[in-house]
Amino acid sequence: MESAHRILTPTLESWEWQLRGLCRGMPSEVFFTAEHDKGQRRLDHEKSAKQICRACPVLLECRRYAVEAAEPYGIWGATTPQERRSLGRESGPAVKPAS
Repeated sequence: MESAHRILTPTLESWEWQLRGLCRGMPSEVFFTAEHDKGQRRLDHEKSAKQICRACPVLLECRRYAVEAAEPYGIWGATTPQERRSLGRESGPAVKPAS
């Protein structure tokens, strides 16, 4: 896994993929659930966000970033925080498909 310094380097090459994301310009609420959202409501919200991610041309770059940076909130690369923690513990690349 790369160091945090490498992940957060503010260079065009490091962040250029974000310019091509389908989420660009969408309200952040689409990808971040409210604290009070629980149960089926939360699952439906996450499912909706993941559907957008799965059609995104930078899905793998986004997921890789989120796993390596240990993003604690929101849907990134069609994964929840719990799914990213699991991917981070697995051996191999952090770009495996998520459900």
